[in-house]
Amino acid sequence: MKKLVLLASAIPTFAFAAPDRTVELRDAALKDDVAWDITEGLTTEVGQRMPGTEAEARARDWSVKKLKALGFKNVRVEPFDMPVWVRGEEKAEITLPYPQPLILAALGNSGATPASGLEADVVHFATFEDLKAAPDSAVKGKIVFVSHAMKPTQDGSSYGQYGQARFTGPNVAAKKGAAAIVIRSIGTDSHRNPHTGSTNFEAGVTAIPAAALANPDADNLERIFARTKTVRLKLTLTPRNIGVRQSGNVVAEVPGTDPEAGIVLIGGHLDSWDLGTGAIDDASGVAITAAAAKRIMDAGKPRRTIRLVWFGAEEVGVLGGKAYFERHKADNHAVAAESDFGADRIWRFEVKLPEGAKPVADRLAAALAPLGITRGKGEAGGGADVGPIIRGGVSAIDLNQDGTHYFDLHHTPDDTLDKVDPEALRQNVAAWTAMLSIVANAPENISTARP
Repeated sequence: MKKLVLLASAIPTFAFAAPDRTVELRDAALKDDVAWDITEGLTTEVGQRMPGTEAEARARDWSVKKLKALGFKNVRVEPFDMPVWVRGEEKAEITLPYPQPLILAALGNSGATPASGLEADVVHFATFEDLKAAPDSAVKGKIVFVSHAMKPTQDGSSYGQYGQARFTGPNVAAKKGAAAIVIRSIGTDSHRNPHTGSTNFEAGVTAIPAAALANPDADNLERIFARTKTVRLKLTLTPRNIGVRQSGNVVAEVPGTDPEAGIVLIGGHLDSWDLGTGAIDDASGVAITAAAAKRIMDAGKPRRTIRLVWFGAEEVGVLGGKAYFERHKADNHAVAAESDFGADRIWRFEVKLPEGAKPVADRLAAALAPLGITRGKGEAGGGADVGPIIRGGVSAIDLNQDGTHYFDLHHTPDDTLDKVDPEALRQNVAAWTAMLSIVANAPENISTARP
């Protein structure tokens, strides 16, 4: 915090000349405890929040009580139905040539093996591209292993490239006749924790058993293939689909004074995968946005209404974001932003605003600079849950967290509260508070969708 004060003093005072209380609110947020309270409470009192399950329902009940207690208005649940997948038994062992167990986790929407397991030869592909290029005959009846290793990046961009092995790899393997598929976890750690996550099968393609190996186990399997071409694996996965259940979005508002100025949509997703307690993905995100919105609310009514949404069922297909869009696409949204990339420090911001709102972006740059946040050169894209609204023409602001270590924890049993740094969490709240103070009160038109 001392460094932040020194940096702020080095910025010329004219950079902060503004008629609002942005600087005061931002600096006060560097002592925020609300975000930690929400993150700690949600992970402790609810724990994992698998979409569509009883645990996610408890999380919605908890959230409604918490948001009402914090003073938000119009707090409600907007339900929607969804098909629900749950995991079962998960075991794997190399049976030939070097018998030993492996640590893995089923991917969301994975098919099941027989209860007694499935044993078959393994075919190794160093990359997802190699699997796509392989003839069906090389894959049919075998267990596919894709071993390419994800590399860390500050902006998380490598997830899109390496994640294809998880997103669509099982579908490709199934169409080629594979009996099952195991992939190296889409993660950057070297711990014996598998990274789960959803995969998807095309209509008409029968889901095959699909799992992610812990990275050290993938390394070991690669070493075995370096010694021999014949590897045999026994795999037991017993997930099941339990039918249609209910999920929902938790919505709360800070009412504004000017309905014509539009809604500032913010939030994160309430659900999580079931291996950990979803602290960084995404309890911290819903906590950051709520804490910042509360600070604006406690300072007096903003010009624009701030709508806070804790989206449901993001992990299994952005179902909450899609449901929100269908329900609210006709609402007058001015701008949208989302926190769903962990709890590390924000290092960059980017905007998608109309040309006439350039002064807003300039004020953001001035207010965020003392927090060590620079202005990026790209265009803001929002996030998964606010993506449908933004693609519909709504303006966007990104507050980009440092993702260098995010994929060490992403979708693993290690996604727990102890990984959240309270000081970094406060820096996030300060940045979001400054952003909301400027955007919610801007006199300019900030809506891309309006002339």
